Amino acid sequence: MDFHALTKKQSMAQKLFLVTGIVFIAFNLRPAITSVGPLVSFIRNDLGLSNGMAGFLTTLPLIAFAILSPFAPKIGLKIGNELTILLGVALIGAGIVIRSMGSISFLFIGTAIAGIGIAVGNVLLPGIVKMKFPNKATLMTGVYSTSLGISAAIASGVSIPLVEKFDWGWEKSLMTWAYLALAALLIWIPQIRKQKGPQGRVKIIKYGNSLIKSKLAWQVALFMGLQSLIFYCLITWVPEILYSHGFTRSLSGWMLSVIQFAGLPASFIIPVIAGKLNNQRRLVLGLGTVYVISFTGLMFGGGPLIFLWVVMIGIAQGAGFSLALTFLVLRAKDVMDASRLSGMAQSLGYSLAAIGPTLIGYEYDHTHSWFLPITTLIIVSILMTAAGLGAGRNKFVHEN
Repeated sequence: MDFHALTKKQSMAQKLFLVTGIVFIAFNLRPAITSVGPLVSFIRNDLGLSNGMAGFLTTLPLIAFAILSPFAPKIGLKIGNELTILLGVALIGAGIVIRSMGSISFLFIGTAIAGIGIAVGNVLLPGIVKMKFPNKATLMTGVYSTSLGISAAIASGVSIPLVEKFDWGWEKSLMTWAYLALAALLIWIPQIRKQKGPQGRVKIIKYGNSLIKSKLAWQVALFMGLQSLIFYCLITWVPEILYSHGFTRSLSGWMLSVIQFAGLPASFIIPVIAGKLNNQRRLVLGLGTVYVISFTGLMFGGGPLIFLWVVMIGIAQGAGFSLALTFLVLRAKDVMDASRLSGMAQSLGYSLAAIGPTLIGYEYDHTHSWFLPITTLIIVSILMTAAGLGAGRNKFVHEN
């Protein structure tokens, strides 16, 4: 009896440590990106970048996501998902350090390296959640998507205060997040195990080509990509949009944090609700409606209502991202399927998303107005809703 009680206690402790590890990995999947948006003006002025090149700072990690995402599951099978994620976190930390060295070349090289590391975590975490928590996959998706949102929001909010209050400069402000990567590295080390590969390789051969032929997989990928395009446009350009409405630089950065904090309840609740519904189409339709209303308000609104539009955008963003992650779990039959769908969705999705921040910067450079860029985001919201209505069907990716 004592032996069984001890074994159960050890098992609970291991699960708790695993959850902590997943949370800390999630903590590292956005700050390297969301810390940049509020600092764009400092970086642009210091290094003499155009708005298009400044937008490319957010686009570059997305290109890394798109290129690496299809390979992450294969690397995970070869050396183990846990070890692959550990190496990914190490790359995030190294990239943050390199890009904080204060030159244009190091800025872009380090950003690319961090993007490669983030891509690994983006792709492999859904599979690990499905494998380790098969009966609570949607709940755990809510936990790690909320954790990801918390760190993204904090990074957006403190970036400018670190520059202005502590006189650190944008380089040291960006460097801060390397310490978070170090903490995740230390916490994740006990999770490393070699994964047995033969069965997984058989599944890759079996499923590898079929996802390309799956209409549902393409709809999941489009939904992932279009909601990501909106997110990365927002974190890059919302501070500039709000600054044009008369906000201070510091308050503009904090309002970007407000967007992300406003989305945290939805990040946690939406996966739980989605897992209980027969299909998720009504959630998608509600999400698209909130986006269109709030972007229209942001286009024409200054004054007090702008806070309402910001909060509504945040709710839609939190719901959209967590719903995209939930689709990776709900539309897959097993762990390998989840990893393959995650790789495909994030590769194709982030290829699409990579267009966004640079396009918005280009549109603003040529029109000197935010009307066309925000109109673009409204159109993207409508397209995302259409893709989501397909992705929300109660099917698995190999059934159509």
